[in-house]
Formats: sequence, structure tokens, C-alpha cells
Amino acid sequence: MVKKFSFMLLVILIVILASCSDKPTPETNAESNEDQLTLAIGGEPDDGFDPTTGWGRYGSPLFQSTLLTQDSEMEMTYDLATDYHVSEDGLTWTLTLREDVQFSDGEPLTATDVKFTYEKAKQAQSIVDLANQERVETEGDYQVTFHLSQPQSTFVYTLQRLGIVPEHAYDENYAENPVGSGPYQLVEWRKGEQLIVEKNPHYYGNEFEFEQLTFLFAGEDQAIAAAKAGQVDVLSVPITMADQEIKGMKQISLQSVDNRGVMLPYPEPTTNEEGEQVGNDVTSDPAIRKALNYAVDREAIVDGVLNGEGTVAYSSADGLPWGNSDTTIEDADQERAEQILTDAGWQRGEDDFFEKDGQKASITLYYPSGDQMRQSLSLVFADMINQFGMEVTTEGVSWSEMEREMHANPVMMGWGSHDPIEIYSLYHSSMQGIDYYNANYYHNEQVDHYLDQAIHARTEDEAYEYWKLAQWDGETGINTLGDAPWVWLVNLNHIYYINETIEIGDQKVQPHGHGWPITDFITEWQVVE
Repeated sequence: MVKKFSFMLLVILIVILASCSDKPTPETNAESNEDQLTLAIGGEPDDGFDPTTGWGRYGSPLFQSTLLTQDSEMEMTYDLATDYHVSEDGLTWTLTLREDVQFSDGEPLTATDVKFTYEKAKQAQSIVDLANQERVETEGDYQVTFHLSQPQSTFVYTLQRLGIVPEHAYDENYAENPVGSGPYQLVEWRKGEQLIVEKNPHYYGNEFEFEQLTFLFAGEDQAIAAAKAGQVDVLSVPITMADQEIKGMKQISLQSVDNRGVMLPYPEPTTNEEGEQVGNDVTSDPAIRKALNYAVDREAIVDGVLNGEGTVAYSSADGLPWGNSDTTIEDADQERAEQILTDAGWQRGEDDFFEKDGQKASITLYYPSGDQMRQSLSLVFADMINQFGMEVTTEGVSWSEMEREMHANPVMMGWGSHDPIEIYSLYHSSMQGIDYYNANYYHNEQVDHYLDQAIHARTEDEAYEYWKLAQWDGETGINTLGDAPWVWLVNLNHIYYINETIEIGDQKVQPHGHGWPITDFITEWQVVE
């Protein structure tokens, strides 16, 4: 009873702190016209609206079109392309383009623009991974062929994500002044305040409802205040603030693969080529990593911290076609957790914390100080694990500080993509220390082998089998039964308040929250009586 009371008290304190605010309401330019919308659905992209450097990765590129796309069931459909063919050896992808597409400046979109976009994205060496792209060829104005160095099953997802930019209008300022063939064109961007867009008059798609959109960039409290004042039509809120009553607005909750989990440094302490500290005395022990996974009560976190607005997570791909259901374990099995530790030589000390050979089972868990949800999850996780018998202290730091600590200390991180390449990025040894990918320096040769086979599979179905084997093949893998380099905790629901006169239709399972994924099907939104 004491442990349960401690946990629930901590949750109540977090919720009370989350609801306290005295920030003023922002001024907005929102109007009540039926053909205009004002949206407060997150921050502006730091790098602007250039798809070749990553814009559109977690949602619709809005200003640009893609060759392929996904429907609400996450099935592949056509956008700019009308057909595609993959050669038997998986090295050649040929696409036929629509012939009726114009950019927002009236210039036609042709295969030359597609070629330019993919070559520019490869040259940028950003998060758009085109290292396997050998060359791009065009035949006439409406056929483009991609030649790959090796078969790549994930290339189909690149075709669904990478928005096409115009060769004639692309320059060093493109990210701030995008020209594209998507449904909207940029009118004004006041950084840190708002973005105004309007219909692209040359859009080739079906006629749609809203002539103008205004995106507000305000803090969460300010955005909620603006919505309550009738100045916002679409509002996203964190789960900790999802108890609002807003007149004239309905709340919707969308399932996501926007996950949160504790990344555990994998090797024993060492340094990398840059001289940074890598590895951890405690989490390098597989018994510690597995015990943490069994000891935590994910269901209690979903109920307590997320107020039921989410699902438990056991991987970064729960419920996706390439996810492995064998990653599921029994939650809060503390007897199993203790047995794992004692079998590995850990014993409880005088303070009831586990220790082994003079080493106390003690870690510091870092989280970004500006992220209330990650703070809440970190505090509750620490409380649970401390009560079980491993010491966890928490520390909120800036992102730059966290980058210095994340190779050697546990970090509360978040991922979630509609592209299985994310599994490769998080776990393949070649990705160790690259940006935030594989920041815990995980390495398993068998897992590398499966991931390589998944990438170079010639069909998606074949690739799915290898993605699943990398997670668990019955003997090894990246899940808790295997190496357990993460303690995945939850998938967050995305909470929106929407003007009750607006119908947004069916939505697909949402990815990580960056990139305004709610706008994926904005051309299908309608005003209803």
C-alpha cells in the first residue's frame, strides 16, 4: 500500500504542476470566416520547409507533393506518380509521372525536378538517407528512373516522404520561401509568431474547403487561452493538459507510434573517436537492463501519467507491419526482475538497493528540461525503480547538455516513424553516435546481419520478416528477451481540440509529433452544419 500511495501522489503532483499557468493570451490574426482556419498544433520547424533536409519526414510536406503517399490505412497510394516498377534485381525503380502538375508559380513539374530533388537531398547528407542512390535518369518529361547500388526495401518509404522541389526556384533561401506543387503556398512567415498559407491556385488535386490557414507558434498555455477566446480552430495539447473544456470545440484522441522510452548505454565505459565518454558501469550489465524492463509498470504509467491516453510500448514499432509481437513481456513482474539480478550476482545491500562487487545499481536518468511529458515519465519511472531496489536519480538538462551525456547515461527519448528505417538507425552498429541515432552504442553482429538483410530485401514482405528477426529470433535480438538496450514505456495518443463545425475524416496512426501530422489529409477536411 505504501508503494502505491507514493506513486499516485507523485502523479497528482505532476498533474497539478502541469495545470498552473498565468501567461497572457497572444494576439492573433484569426478570423471566423468559414474558408479560413487558425491552427496551434506545435512549433515551427527549425530548418524551415526544405524537404531535401528533412521537412515532411513526420507529416505532410504541405507545400510540396511526393511521388507516392499513404492513405488512412497506411496503404501506399499514388500522388505525383501514376505507376512504378521495380526491376527483378531490386536495383532499378522506374516511375511514371502525372502530366498535369504545376508548381505554385505556374511552372510545370517534370522528371527533371524529381531528379534534381533526389540529387540535392543526397548531396545534403541530412536525415534523408539516399546513400544507396547511385544515379537518377529521366526519359522525356514524365518518366524518372532511380538506380540503386544495392536492393533497398525502404526506398518505397523515401518515395512517400520526400517532397519534390523545383529546380528553377531552388536557392539558398528556399527553406524560408518554399515553392512547391502541394495544396498550399506560403504567404507570410513571422518566425516565432505565425505562418500564413493559402491555396495553391495550380494544385492538381481535388477542390478542397479551406482557402487560408494560419499557424500560430505559441506556448501551450497561450495556445489554450487563445482557443478559449475563440481565436483557434485546431489546437494540439500535451496529454497533461488534455482536461480542458473549450466552448465550441470537440476533443479527439488519435493513436500514435509516438513512443517514449529509456535508452540504456550498452557497452562498458570507454571513449569514442571524439574522446567522448561512452558506456556505463551499471547498464552495461544485461541483467540490469532486463530487470529494469520487467520491474517497471507500464500500465500504471499509461493510467497515471497519460490519463489513459496512450498504450504500453515494448518496442519502437508496436502495431506496425514490421513490429514483432514477441517483444511483449509481463509488466511489473518484480519477482522475475529480482531473480534475473540475483542469478547475475546482484544482492540487496543494507539500504535495500542492489549491489555487486562493490558496485551499486545506481544510475542518473536525463531528460530535456523543457519537455513536461518526459519529465513526468522520468520522475515516475525513477520512483518505481527506486522502490524496486535500483537507485535512479533524474536530471533535467538542455538538449546540448543531454547530447554530452547520452552516450554514457540513460536518457528519456522519443521516436516513432512510419518508416522501418528507424529501427536500422536506432540499432545498427554503423549508426553509433550519429546524431541521436544509436546514441547508446548498441552492437550485436547477428542483429546487424538481420537489419542489413531487411534493408536489402527485394520485397516489403521479405523485409518485414528480417525486421522482426532483428527484434527477436528466439535466441537474440533488440527486445527485452534479447539484449534489452532500451526500456520502452509508452506510445502517446495525440490530443486535439477541433472546432465542432469541422470534420477531419479518418486519420492514420500518427508518427512522432514533429511535422504537424494532423495536416496529412487537410484537403479532405470539411465544414459541417
